[in-house]
Amino acid sequence: MVFNIAINGFGRIGRIVFRLMRAQKDVFNIVAIHDLDKPAALAHLLKYDTVYRTFGEQIEVREDGMVVGGDFIPVLSDRRTPAQLPWREMNVDGVVECTGVFRTRATESKDGYDGHITAGARKVIICVPTKDECDATIVLGVNDECLSSEHRCISNASCTTNCLAPVARAINDAFGIVKGLMVTVHAVTNDQRVCDQIHADLRRARACGQNIIPTTTGAARACGKVIPSLKGKLDGYALRVPTITGSVVDLTFETRDPITKASINAAVKAASEEGPLAGILGYTEDPIVSSDVIGCPFSSLFDSGSTVTMGDKMAKIVAFYDNEYGYSCRVVDLMAKALRM
Repeated sequence: MVFNIAINGFGRIGRIVFRLMRAQKDVFNIVAIHDLDKPAALAHLLKYDTVYRTFGEQIEVREDGMVVGGDFIPVLSDRRTPAQLPWREMNVDGVVECTGVFRTRATESKDGYDGHITAGARKVIICVPTKDECDATIVLGVNDECLSSEHRCISNASCTTNCLAPVARAINDAFGIVKGLMVTVHAVTNDQRVCDQIHADLRRARACGQNIIPTTTGAARACGKVIPSLKGKLDGYALRVPTITGSVVDLTFETRDPITKASINAAVKAASEEGPLAGILGYTEDPIVSSDVIGCPFSSLFDSGSTVTMGDKMAKIVAFYDNEYGYSCRVVDLMAKALRM
């Protein structure tokens, strides 16, 4: 069955999701894009990408949309809120909500992510952690057994939670995590300033290309949402660094059971090869760096050479992730899983 998909917000994640879905035409049919800008600008940014290079399909601009590989895709750029979008008329099955703006349900004064359901879509995948309780927050490979056909508004959590949670699950299942602290060394995003300029976060207000920028992340705490046994046991922060994509999670933790470097690596390797984490959690023994994971489809790529222990119940591990591409892969996978229910 082929599902009709609309993308709301055609930024970094929206455009990568578009590329991935166009490669799965037997599953997805993109019927609309809604964004603030006009088709010409959106088509240009889809065709030319600094990170992922030139898109492989021919693109032609029309006044009301774009033709991609011979298929006309309407672009709605009239700044309507989710509930006002024509999803019912367009027979939309699923909406990828990646504006980053609609992080709560609708209220009397403001529309929300559930506006897409009001507009006629069957499912909406929200590409950020929500600020309220959506129907389900899912990290594939970690808690997707909780996904139900009744769930309509589904959060794909954050890119960092998608990296941390799989490796945390593997270690917690094998040894039990008592507590831990995480640092994500994270590539820049569009929520930072190119030059020093006002921002609600005074650290993110500083020039992103010239600084290592400490800032907040809820990714570690969010692990407790998808792995209930870890609730209240993990916390952390982020260091934003001047790389365009490719990030790393550094987790220091204490375990219930005795551990060694070899036993940790063996447990993660086994989890990556079979069971729910296969295809989600990767494992490498190569001495990689962040640029090596650009375009990596794993949510989390465990770097076995970076594992260190202190005593028999304390360790530090490292996992890489392409914070754009890997996350977008899970958005696509989650949409397919939700719509097939």
